[in-house]
Amino acid sequence: MVGGGIVGAAIAYGLARAGEKPLLLDEGDVAHRAARGNFGNVWVQGKGAGLTPYADLSRRAANDWAEFTREIEAVTDTDLHFRRPGAFYLCFSAEDLEKRGEMMARLDAAATIKSRFEVVEAAELKRRLPAIGPEVAGAIFSPDDGTANPLRLLRALISGTVALGGTYLPRQPAEKVAFSASGVTIDTPRGKIEAERVVLAAGLGNARLAPLLGLDAPVRPVRGQILVTEKVRPFLAYGTNFIRQTLEGGCMFGESSEDAGFDEGTTLPVLRETARRAVTAFPLLRHVQVVRAWGALRIMSPDGAPIYQQTDDGRAFVVSVHSGVTLAPFHAGPLVEALRGDGFATPAYRPFSPERFHVQAA
Repeated sequence: MVGGGIVGAAIAYGLARAGEKPLLLDEGDVAHRAARGNFGNVWVQGKGAGLTPYADLSRRAANDWAEFTREIEAVTDTDLHFRRPGAFYLCFSAEDLEKRGEMMARLDAAATIKSRFEVVEAAELKRRLPAIGPEVAGAIFSPDDGTANPLRLLRALISGTVALGGTYLPRQPAEKVAFSASGVTIDTPRGKIEAERVVLAAGLGNARLAPLLGLDAPVRPVRGQILVTEKVRPFLAYGTNFIRQTLEGGCMFGESSEDAGFDEGTTLPVLRETARRAVTAFPLLRHVQVVRAWGALRIMSPDGAPIYQQTDDGRAFVVSVHSGVTLAPFHAGPLVEALRGDGFATPAYRPFSPERFHVQAA
């Protein structure tokens, strides 16, 4: 396994659980860790609006999260802080609320795995979320959404891999990969590693590594900026699209999406707008102290959906995913079964091939 983030660690954990002996190469905390820049949302609302199989994939994985949590917590004794109370997608205008509701209805009609949702008008939203501000027009609520702690998840996946017989090598980024007579050679700063097969799950690094093996990972960095507050009394028992209150009491908010290259910095205009929208949604946050702010890079394909591809001989695979937390049970389960069987050369994975980005223009 090349890549020790949530995606790569989930696959390594699944392989170890299945009796394999995976070797997990991790660049270490100097990497552009997407786990540092997400809320830990186990989220299905709106996913797959442009690619219905992605909706089914997300819903299947979210439904598997409870059992996945019980299992990995038993193996690692790590509380993942998983909860599934549902979540609200907040809308600031009646027009946005109507459009969002129509999109959700179309998506659910097309999806094979159904997901419940309801349009919640302002008065009913105020009853359910008493702290909500008067400028919020309403929300879409889905009881199928949840949250987990992404850093605890990452730690548990790595420790679980090792506990089940896998090997974890930190501070060993893959500098180069190439086919060899016996399989694949991976060049690292500490020497060459020979493997029969390799899975590239190196996040943004896949864009550079995948073509070396004849694979394609057209991913780009998308920066998100996040604010975290001091701990406050519980007021938000549900998730939302851009604000959540952790079990410890602190609030996280952020929804920015910027093309900033590999710059992980923060900018005052974005942080100011993020804070303004958070206070508009929940006015009580106006007097809460912000204690941290940072930027992090997300892995984004051209359509936001996963990329799964393999070489014809099955020696190399590439996995590029934006939604690593939600899809963790899938990557540790069904995807590992595919790796140990027919690979990605099956109809189930065809919608996620990068070939979808190379359709000739009329």
